[in-house]
Amino acid sequence: MRRASPRPDGGGRTRSQERIASLVTALRDRRAASVFVLGVIAVTAGVALHLPMFMMAQDMGYRLYGMPMGQEMVWGMALIIGGIGIAAYGLLPRNVAEQVAASREIVVSPPEDLPLTPAHWRLMLVLVIALVIDVMKPSSLGFTIPGMVDEYRVGKQLVSLVPLSALLGTVTGSVLWGLIADVYGRKASILLSAVVFVGTSICGAMPSLAWNIAMCFIMGLGAGGMLPVTYALLAEMMPSKHRGWSLVLVGGLGSVGGYFAASGLSAVLVPTFSWRVLWLANLPTGLALVLLGGLIPESAKFLLARGRKDEARKVMALFGSEARRGPISETVQFAKAGAGALTGRAFVGKLLALSLAATCYGLINFGLLLWLPADLVAKGYSMELSSSLLAKSALIALPTIFIAAWGYSRWSTKGSVIASLAVTVLGLLLVLRLELAGTGSPVIPVALLIIGTNALIAMLLPYAAESFPMRIRGRTTGVVAACSKGGGMLAQVLAVLAMVPALGAVSIIVVLPTVAALLLVAWFGQETRGRDLRDLDPDGHTFDGTGI
Repeated sequence: MRRASPRPDGGGRTRSQERIASLVTALRDRRAASVFVLGVIAVTAGVALHLPMFMMAQDMGYRLYGMPMGQEMVWGMALIIGGIGIAAYGLLPRNVAEQVAASREIVVSPPEDLPLTPAHWRLMLVLVIALVIDVMKPSSLGFTIPGMVDEYRVGKQLVSLVPLSALLGTVTGSVLWGLIADVYGRKASILLSAVVFVGTSICGAMPSLAWNIAMCFIMGLGAGGMLPVTYALLAEMMPSKHRGWSLVLVGGLGSVGGYFAASGLSAVLVPTFSWRVLWLANLPTGLALVLLGGLIPESAKFLLARGRKDEARKVMALFGSEARRGPISETVQFAKAGAGALTGRAFVGKLLALSLAATCYGLINFGLLLWLPADLVAKGYSMELSSSLLAKSALIALPTIFIAAWGYSRWSTKGSVIASLAVTVLGLLLVLRLELAGTGSPVIPVALLIIGTNALIAMLLPYAAESFPMRIRGRTTGVVAACSKGGGMLAQVLAVLAMVPALGAVSIIVVLPTVAALLLVAWFGQETRGRDLRDLDPDGHTFDGTGI
């Protein structure tokens, strides 16, 4: 009687060989996790070595300006740099080339018609908390600048280099982390961002403005990458009938919650511990984000590419996903080129439209709305009115998020983005009219600008995440996120150079590209509401039938 030969599984290997390979991969991953934890410990220890200098300044109101950096701080900085490198080494896979090649053949389809499961709700909650922590970092800038001006005895023009440096970091981080997310996995990029947060908490112990400027850039690197990666991960996990409102709601609540968290910490802690405590808060919040990373599932596609099939099956079972392996069919890809081409006018036009809209948001949010109060005071309006306009912006933004989520998910994704741009254009035109007339109430123009821009930014990144193929989703969403900060960076450059134009001129300058963005979205944008992401993705529906 002939003995049955072992049945191959997939690429010519037997089931026993598959099990052995999976076990070896699991052991390597446990070792990598230990290396990551070691890196986190090193970064935390490096931050702890900076705390004695901060505590010694208690009797001086925690003013450290002019104090020399001790030897322990130098060692602490070395531990932070080395720890981030060690953590990155533990997170990033060794077989990068093999993984990239495998990921091109694996397609994991999100659950398109299933109801939400506890796993979906848990993921949304965790990502909201993660975004609150992330947004809180750059939101703290406005609350630290007055203290920096007072302690470092410099003008606002020079201190403007701090938010400029942070925005430059977020622009760089949005692109860099988007690339990392596409190559190394969503979870790895989120965890690495959290480790960077922990390290930048030493801003609170830096005795010089120059060090604060440098560390704010690094903080921006970490903060800039979280938002696009979060949207990319959520877009891949959510069913289509729930994807729209969940993306807008998670992003909107995270943004508004981050501002409230920053303002709350400022009100409670700054009077006692000075502005520096807002940077030191990066230590506990960054470590909390690392712990939250354990509740964020890794992309099933990433796990399959690394040979961790058992873990991938568990993730897909939780979210109802399916996976197939097969080369991309060129026939199907070219047939769908009009709906979601990776190259050509459709791709370039769509990316340009969303990037231009994001840039206009940055110019308005980090430029025009920041300059408006001073301009109103110069025109004779009361200080109380000018200050209250922006102070109430967060309260106005909260209901706007729910309205935007409803319109995005129940009406039209493309139409909602266009509507937010139209409201923004109307607000800009009314600001221009206010400038030309010299009289009138600024309440309606400012309210329209705040409603339009908050709705726009709440929908823009989710729409970008839905509009591009999975294998470049992190990068393209990162580019759009970078442009939202790039506009603000341009505004801060003008502030540093003392070249801020008159508000009427600013309105004209901004309204023209905003109108162009509206027209480009109307022409190149796709309707994504309720549609299977595979229908919008030239990589989708191209399987050869081989299950994984």
